[in-house]
Amino acid sequence: MGEPNFVKTICGYCGTGCGLILEVQDNKIIKIRGDKEAPVNKGQTCVKGAFAYEYVHAQNRLTTPLIKKAGKLVETTWEEAYRFIADNLSRIKSDWGPNAISMFACARSTNESNYVTQKFMRAVIGSNNIDGCNRT
Repeated sequence: MGEPNFVKTICGYCGTGCGLILEVQDNKIIKIRGDKEAPVNKGQTCVKGAFAYEYVHAQNRLTTPLIKKAGKLVETTWEEAYRFIADNLSRIKSDWGPNAISMFACARSTNESNYVTQKFMRAVIGSNNIDGCNRT
């Protein structure tokens, strides 16, 4: 086993931006603690920030996009997945109007990701139909 490395980072579980220190050994996160020098959390973490890192190394985590074809989810390329999304959003917007599309943002995303999400919905799709679980 290699020596552990300590990596300063920002928690990606919500938009607060808490500072974390990851203990990484053999390219795997083995422990997380709050960064006492971080102005947002001063070393404190919530239970998700401290313990919900095992999903990073989960064996059943998706690594490629999936598209349903003939009733089955099949692996595809990123290019095909993006084209599928763009074509279907364009079709729905054309057939039913922009208010037929809504988006649900994720509290586990950063503020920046949620900003881009709402900007996409309002500027590209033309809809204010966006919600999220950030308030819970």
